Amino acid sequence: MATGNARIVRSTPDDVFAVFSDGWLYPVWVVGAARMRDVTGDWPQAGAEIHHSLGIWPVLFDDRTEVVEWDPPRRLRLRARIGPFGRAVVVIDVRPRGDHCIVRMGEEPVAGSAARIPRFLWAPVMRLRNTETLRRLAFLAEGRAQARLENDRVIRDDVPAEEPGPQADPEAREDVAEADEAHDAAENPEQVDPPEKRE
Repeated sequence: MATGNARIVRSTPDDVFAVFSDGWLYPVWVVGAARMRDVTGDWPQAGAEIHHSLGIWPVLFDDRTEVVEWDPPRRLRLRARIGPFGRAVVVIDVRPRGDHCIVRMGEEPVAGSAARIPRFLWAPVMRLRNTETLRRLAFLAEGRAQARLENDRVIRDDVPAEEPGPQADPEAREDVAEADEAHDAAENPEQVDPPEKRE
């Protein structure tokens, strides 16, 4: 029951992962995340969490998202809590494509009421949401790439490597193991959006 999207981004995979590595940027690129409350100090390593709120003010649900796999510059797997609606697994794969890269994203509800809603009801909305999510991510990564090319100041020059040590919560790892469709949807997205045309 997963949905998949992809977008060609005018940047390197490292530029995309630099965006991921700044947890405070999460509500800038993730549609539905309204504000950040906290980012654990070990972000973005496996087991690290970001604490955010979902919704539109004044109706907000405090929630959190946990890193289950951090494998830069190739893959990020997250287990997101979606307020009172349950949990979802998000798989993001990034691959070089010429001078650019392709970012593929799969998302699958795995628990709670969201997992019980028929796919034909939620998939079209999720596809639209994730199209905009990847569009926002592209703006950030492409802005970093442009700043790097122009030798402007960039907030974070490096992407943290995966480190051995703490692992994601066992429940989060179990959710990811059960969400095999999210990985498949990221590998075979239903649509691939081209880069934005610049004026």
